[in-house]
Amino acid sequence: MLEILRYPDPRLKEISEPALRFDDELRAFAAALEEARRAGPATVGIAAPQVGRLIRVAIVDVSGRKPGKPSGKPETCHGRMVLVNPEIVEWDGLAIGREGCLSVPDFTGNVIRAEQIVLEARDEHGASSRRELSGFEARAVQHEVDHLDGILFLDRLVSRRADLFQRKTYQGAAK
Repeated sequence: MLEILRYPDPRLKEISEPALRFDDELRAFAAALEEARRAGPATVGIAAPQVGRLIRVAIVDVSGRKPGKPSGKPETCHGRMVLVNPEIVEWDGLAIGREGCLSVPDFTGNVIRAEQIVLEARDEHGASSRRELSGFEARAVQHEVDHLDGILFLDRLVSRRADLFQRKTYQGAAK
């Protein structure tokens, strides 16, 4: 199992390099990253820098998320996405939402993000994709892309005093 780095580890603030080879090593790393994501409590995303690898690889899967408050706006769910060299090429709208992070396990915070994005990325086999994402899925992808750029949700808080909250303990979570 890959070890999750925790804030304030300085490696979390470093910018990741693009993946250049789509080989068995990359696919094995993506599988190990998925295993680490699934081991986290209520975890919908993980990025390579969170396990000490400065490569532009992230995984997002919001399909297991319990539905939140109905916003009246459609939300997307593309299932499990392995995102290699992801780039947000368009965005629209802004919304505030609560976020948490495996690397900042004791806190959550209110962060402003785009409501809709267009994402271009490759998968672990090198296949290109362009996806339109909205709602929580768009938020989760933006959070993971931030990790690849050395940005934590803490860096996006308007006010640590007003927008940072002690996390509730997950039932069954190991300490």
